[in-house]
Amino acid sequence: MTDAIRALPICLVNLGLLLSMSPTALAAQQSAPAAAATTAQAAPSQPSLLQRELLRKLPLLKNDLARYQYLTESIPQLSETDRILAQQLLATVENELGMYNEAIRDFPFDNRVRNGAELPQSAQWQAVDAADAIEKLAANRRLVMINEAHHDAHTRQLTLALLPRLRALGFTHFAIEALDDKDSALMKRGYPVSDSGSEYLHEPIYGDIVREAIKLGFIIVPYESDTISTADRETHQADNLYRRVFMRDPKARLLVHAGYAHIDKVVGSFGSTIQPMAAHLIQISGIDPLSIDQTQLRDVGPVRGDTTYRSLLASFEPKDPTVLLNRTTGNAWSTNPAAHDISVLLPPAGHRRRPSWLSLDGQRQTHLVTADLCGGHLPCVVEAHYANEPDEATPADRCTLLTPDGVNSLYLRAGDYRVRAWSSDGRTLNTRTIHIKASPA
Repeated sequence: MTDAIRALPICLVNLGLLLSMSPTALAAQQSAPAAAATTAQAAPSQPSLLQRELLRKLPLLKNDLARYQYLTESIPQLSETDRILAQQLLATVENELGMYNEAIRDFPFDNRVRNGAELPQSAQWQAVDAADAIEKLAANRRLVMINEAHHDAHTRQLTLALLPRLRALGFTHFAIEALDDKDSALMKRGYPVSDSGSEYLHEPIYGDIVREAIKLGFIIVPYESDTISTADRETHQADNLYRRVFMRDPKARLLVHAGYAHIDKVVGSFGSTIQPMAAHLIQISGIDPLSIDQTQLRDVGPVRGDTTYRSLLASFEPKDPTVLLNRTTGNAWSTNPAAHDISVLLPPAGHRRRPSWLSLDGQRQTHLVTADLCGGHLPCVVEAHYANEPDEATPADRCTLLTPDGVNSLYLRAGDYRVRAWSSDGRTLNTRTIHIKASPA
């Protein structure tokens, strides 16, 4: 099963689109990216009965915890083919529930550089903080595109760090794949709510990305397409960006946060005929983006025979998202220079209950929570909301407690919060207010 997951094509299922698809549409969506992968098994021409039931049931469930319970109960009954889809969905939900280590464990998708590739050596390349390096490399650019692995919130940390730097450089617009254009009140409200877009926005780091962008004065741009065809989706996303940004404001400077290979500047990831979003946007706008990949050099858990990622960790010892710069030219290293300009090396997540990167370089402190908040109703979600935001807002952080002796930590900035515990039926089990003091200088 793990090997089958590792062999998947790099265009993975978009959960928000998937939950709205009919079974026939699902088959069409699966077949296009699968055809592009030389190592992946061919996708079935029709979804199985169990897949249909899975997709019928998931949209009817109230919340992320209910979806988590349904998926964990369903997966043991599925065939290996069906289980791959279910595990991707499970990992996405776990990510949204703050179960970051579990998400990587349950969907160890690996599209990293393979053994045998020529790797940079420390004699010729130096490790530099990714935000620092990208700020300099973006200084004369009009378009910056950065990607994420949808089930790995670690690939959102850098985007959050880049927002104030790019705004200071004069970037005006921020485009978000996960956002729905129906949330017309977002800019005035200042934060995302449960129906602002796809389920990805339920994840706390993504919520803070949106808050920070609005606070900094970016114009927020939704650009997702609701088409089920991979080729059409790539084209429509690019068209939306061009029409909503560069046609309206020829002087605009745009940051795009997208998934996986949407940021590729050349054909290849989706097969020999499907043009990625970035490539199509270059074609229609004439603007060459600074394209930044975060998905190929990240921790996906133990991998048999994996030496590439571990070799880079040993050579450069990253503590935060890191870019490798040539000591002579100053150019950034990329695993695939034709497709993207920069490859970001992410440090390992660690082995704590929750990954240490959640401190955001010391900006957030831990606040201990226990299953006592759940009042005997397990599993339950414990989340902290900014004091001036409602329960419907994406929380500042959340964790999920599964057992009566469960203990975990929320990562929070200094300030006032409302901590709420809730069950899979959506009932509030407990609330309390807390104040997080600023950390000592």
